[in-house]
Amino acid sequence: MARHVIVGAGPVGTATAEHLRAAGHDVRVITRSGQGPAFAERVAADAADAERLTELTQGAAALYNCANPLYHRWPVDWPPIANALLTAAERTGAVLVAMGNLYGYGPVDAPMTEATPLAPSTVKGGVRARMWEQMLAAHEAGRVRVTEARASDYLGPDGKSLFTDMIVPPVRAGKSATVPANVDVPHSLSYTVDAGRTLAVLGTDERAWGRAWHVPTPSAQTLREVARTYARLVGAPEPKLRRMPSLVLRAGGLFMPMAREFAEMRYQFERPFVLDSTLTEQTFGLAPTSTEDVLRAMV
Repeated sequence: MARHVIVGAGPVGTATAEHLRAAGHDVRVITRSGQGPAFAERVAADAADAERLTELTQGAAALYNCANPLYHRWPVDWPPIANALLTAAERTGAVLVAMGNLYGYGPVDAPMTEATPLAPSTVKGGVRARMWEQMLAAHEAGRVRVTEARASDYLGPDGKSLFTDMIVPPVRAGKSATVPANVDVPHSLSYTVDAGRTLAVLGTDERAWGRAWHVPTPSAQTLREVARTYARLVGAPEPKLRRMPSLVLRAGGLFMPMAREFAEMRYQFERPFVLDSTLTEQTFGLAPTSTEDVLRAMV
């Protein structure tokens, strides 16, 4: 049994903690508020405080970055958190395991694999790409061991994404939903629990270190198809999904930070956005939870 330190207690951080605990490990969860799963040791601390984070990581086998700054504050909040985590891992010898996403790939014309080059076209994509490049450079210099899991938009009971926030509530209520997306092109959705399981494996298997891995994710479906399955499971009528005009989204961005930030990421919802997790599945023997089973868990 080893100690594992997780920064962040959202759905992915909590799932990671649960998988590590099930494997017999000792888990410490760090959040600003000191909250987290009841079975873990919970500590209140600032993730950007490298000295405190180093103190809390002493003796740990791995340090997991499951933090989640406010969406519109990524360029300001992520760099000091990422630097503190890397510093703590380097000072303590803990493996640094990051929860990443697909933003760094930028617009793509084919399914994304771990070999897809990073080519961010947005501010937030650039932030995530630089975080990984900094980690990898430290790894290649022999200063620390690192790895990263990358997931698509989240699905799950506590997952936050366009689907969970803008489609699920109105569909469940039998109302129409207007979303800033093409709901008829394939779009990968990753389960938060599968993301946590992947992180727990990456932090305990040396084959994972020195590269990024995709979270096992089921075959991509259109958002309309996923909405229909969800409606069937909750006994709701056929979903009525409408596409939000770009002008409306831009107007909303004048008053709502989230709408403004989403606008630059809208390219992900205009054409097929497909994650290929074959390498992770074959290397570690992991399999994704089916989309219908995830939706059933949400119900």
